[in-house]
Amino acid sequence: MTRTDAKDSALVLFSGGQDSATCLAWALDRYTSVETLGFDYGQRHRVELECREGFRTSLKQQFPQWAERLGEDHMIDLSVLGAISDTAMTREIEIEASASGLPNTFVPGRNLMFMTIAAAIAYRRGLTVLVGGMCETDFSGYPDCRDDTMKSLQITLNLGMDSRFLLETPLMWLDKADTWRLAEQLGGEALVELVRVETHTCYVGERAELHEWGFGCGQCPACKLRKRGYEAYKSGEQVTTEPV
Repeated sequence: MTRTDAKDSALVLFSGGQDSATCLAWALDRYTSVETLGFDYGQRHRVELECREGFRTSLKQQFPQWAERLGEDHMIDLSVLGAISDTAMTREIEIEASASGLPNTFVPGRNLMFMTIAAAIAYRRGLTVLVGGMCETDFSGYPDCRDDTMKSLQITLNLGMDSRFLLETPLMWLDKADTWRLAEQLGGEALVELVRVETHTCYVGERAELHEWGFGCGQCPACKLRKRGYEAYKSGEQVTTEPV
C-alpha cells in the first residue's frame, strides 16, 4: 500500500451489508478520496464479502460522480477473531440470548479491533476520517456499537498514534427506516435498489431468495430488522425501535 496525498479523505469499514454500503455512499458524497476496508474473520455469513466488489463496481457504474472518488479496497484476514470467538456469528449454532443478556451474535471486541486496524491503515495511507456503520438506535445492545464507545475509541486511537483521526458514525441515531431514507437522499431510488439487491445482511448467509427488502432467510434478527425498516420506509412510517 502506498500513502495518499488526499487531505479530505476517508476510510470506510465496508462489510458488504446494508449499513456499511449506505455509509460508503455517505462518505463518497462528502470526501474527495474514499477507500474501503473489509475483514474476513470467519463469519458465518461471509457471503457478505462476496457482495463487496459487486457493490463497488455497480456504484462506480451507476454514479459516475462518485467513481473518481472511490479508491482502493483493502481486505484483512482477521481469522484470529473467529478462532477465539464462540458466537452464532462464527459458529453453526442457534441464535439466542446468552447468559449476559446479549444475543449470542455479539462478537466481543470486533468493532474495537476493526477500528484499531482501520486507524493503522489510515495512518499509513494518509487518510483522516474513519467511517463505520455502528448504531445504537436499532441494534441488539452490542456495547461496541454505542456512541460512547466510539467517542472513547477516537480519543484512544489519537493518543496512541499521535494523530487527529475523526471517527464518523452517520447511522448512530437512525433507525433502519431512516437508513433506507438516507440512501434515497444520497442516490435516489437507484441507490436504494442497489442496496436492496447487492448487499447482504442475513446472519445465516442465506442468499437464495430475493424478497422485497433484499436477500435473506427472513427469520434471523438481522433479516427481521431489515424487513421491518424497509416496510416502514416504503409506507412512510417511523419504526418503533425494539431490540432484536
